[in-house]
Amino acid sequence: MPGRSPKKSELRNLAGHKRGGRPRTETAAARIHADLRAELVSLHRKPGDPILEAEIAMSFGVSRTPVREAILRLSDEGLVEIFPQSGIFVSRIPLAALPEAIIVRRSLEETTSRMAAERASKSQILGLHSILARQREADAAGDREAFHQADEAFHAAIADIAGYPGIWRLILQVKVHVDRFRRLTLPQRGRMAEVIAEHEAVMTAIEAHDPSSAGTAMARHLERLLADIATTKHNNPEFFDQLN
Repeated sequence: MPGRSPKKSELRNLAGHKRGGRPRTETAAARIHADLRAELVSLHRKPGDPILEAEIAMSFGVSRTPVREAILRLSDEGLVEIFPQSGIFVSRIPLAALPEAIIVRRSLEETTSRMAAERASKSQILGLHSILARQREADAAGDREAFHQADEAFHAAIADIAGYPGIWRLILQVKVHVDRFRRLTLPQRGRMAEVIAEHEAVMTAIEAHDPSSAGTAMARHLERLLADIATTKHNNPEFFDQLN
């Protein structure tokens, strides 16, 4: 007996994806931008490192055109610097921009934490517990990348619980250089355990449906970043813009 014919919606879904699950509508430039951006923010590519168009084009199996488009987007974000006669280089972390970005993030997340404490359901609170368990596992394993990913998930989940996931998307745009800076703080002895304790304070307040305490705990958590700037720059001067 012949199988049923696929519905039009199923055909559209099949046609809309390449092998490997990537949608066809996603351009090569977008893929390159996303991958390079992740490497830059994670400090896999360090400030001052050259960006070679030909090498990237070869690794993605594309022409230089989408590579240039991706690099221009990264330049707009301040992640790379383009010198016409010298080349393209990973930008250094702009020290002067960090306090403002942290203050903006603190204000937004203090609000989402308060709202999450008002609205959190039992299942959403269990979700926060699960994310914190992942952070503890990453800390025990010394896996800073997994720790960072769980950290991002924790903050994104709070915005979701608050009912304003768009606030987290806005924060992602604001904190790009803060994320680079934060990567330098994680190797400090005991820092990941401190972050977990700070997250636990936020989660406990949300679980208790205490908006005031949740907002205060989140503000304290993010204010720690302001206190870390001077020491982190002192320990890693080559990562920062020396003009600041």
